[in-house]
Amino acid sequence: MFISVKKQALVVKVLQEVAVAATKQRSPKDIATLLATASCALTAGISSNANAGENWDVDSALMVYSESDSRVSAIEPVLELKRKYDSETALTTKIVGDTLTGASPNGATPSDSTQTFSSPSGNGTYDVPPNTTPLDDTFRDTRGAFSINWNAPAGRDWAYSIGSHLSAEHDYQSVGINGSLSRYLNNKNTTLTLGLSASNDTINPEGGVPTGLSTINSAREKSDDSKSLTDALFGVTQVINRRTLMQFNYGVSQSSGYQTDPYKFLSVIDVNTGGNYQIAGENQYLFEKRPDSRLKQTVYWQTKYQLTNNDILDLSYRYMWDDWGVTSHTLETKYRFRFDHQYLEPQLRLYQQSAADFYQRYLTSNNYLSQDYASADYRLGDMTTYTLGLKYGYQFENSSEAYGKIALYHQDSTGNKGFGKLTSQDLYPSMDAIMVTLGYRF
Repeated sequence: MFISVKKQALVVKVLQEVAVAATKQRSPKDIATLLATASCALTAGISSNANAGENWDVDSALMVYSESDSRVSAIEPVLELKRKYDSETALTTKIVGDTLTGASPNGATPSDSTQTFSSPSGNGTYDVPPNTTPLDDTFRDTRGAFSINWNAPAGRDWAYSIGSHLSAEHDYQSVGINGSLSRYLNNKNTTLTLGLSASNDTINPEGGVPTGLSTINSAREKSDDSKSLTDALFGVTQVINRRTLMQFNYGVSQSSGYQTDPYKFLSVIDVNTGGNYQIAGENQYLFEKRPDSRLKQTVYWQTKYQLTNNDILDLSYRYMWDDWGVTSHTLETKYRFRFDHQYLEPQLRLYQQSAADFYQRYLTSNNYLSQDYASADYRLGDMTTYTLGLKYGYQFENSSEAYGKIALYHQDSTGNKGFGKLTSQDLYPSMDAIMVTLGYRF
């Protein structure tokens, strides 16, 4: 071990202070300082006779994401640094940056006439042409995230990890802590793991927090709101034989507080015509509203199998259900063709989701005043997606690796086709996206 018990205790103390800071809602700057202190404390633990180059793993990558029809585009650089103190003890820090631009669906339905919407800040407007999905083209965002995690053994048959994260963008901040405890059985062929995490998020949207199901021109009552999230996971990992590894997880997630997207709203449709419902000559749009709590549960299974030629088959399945009425199935398979110093890995991911109980593509003039909750966000609707990916990697003599990946994503949504004028509109447009990742680890 290159790190002293005293330094381990310091890291635990600092991460505890991060948790206290989160509950007291201290500034992101203060929390970032605490995280940096923990990182420096461990980094300073390098033994004077250790070869630092042999004890560091660095993984750097750049991901570029672009949706069809000039929708959201993103550029995401990632840097991960792992300081290894021995075969089981390591400190991992990760820095992520996101820059997003483009246009995002605001939730309204397309119309046979031009629609005008106020920008989120309320300082301007944007027009949507007839027969076009309403997209907010003022969408811009930049996010920075930092995390730190410490993994170490606790005796012969136990291991633990502790960590924390901080992320911030102009209208959203999140700070959290996590930890896990693992127990090894059967000569470490079986691993039982219990993981816990908690986070506190603050939402301060442009223009303030809207009142759910109020008209989009209504006054905002407050500038920010918050939500908390607690996750627990129990996992079993089993070595089946020298070529097969299997894993089962059960996870539960409880969130409470402000769950609504403050930038999404719904169209109110005239029950007689199927066109936009108007009052005093103005189209009626209402901000969405979601329940203030959500309980999600997941089960997950994964198997990795190494063939006799050293190729690797990776197959996984995930099922999720929650108290909003959403269920989803995710099936993913990867196959890694291994060559002398190279590998090629195709990927197929299939995803199917049912709609939330309160998902509605639109409201009508005879029911919009009687809703408890409603959202037209396609991410809560019935959808089917698939992802086709291909990854290539080259491993150099010094064990470093350069890799690249390209993935094509396709999404189809379904639902109520509407009535009257709405039947001529595409209420559920499909969406395609491309993701390209380039990386180098050493």
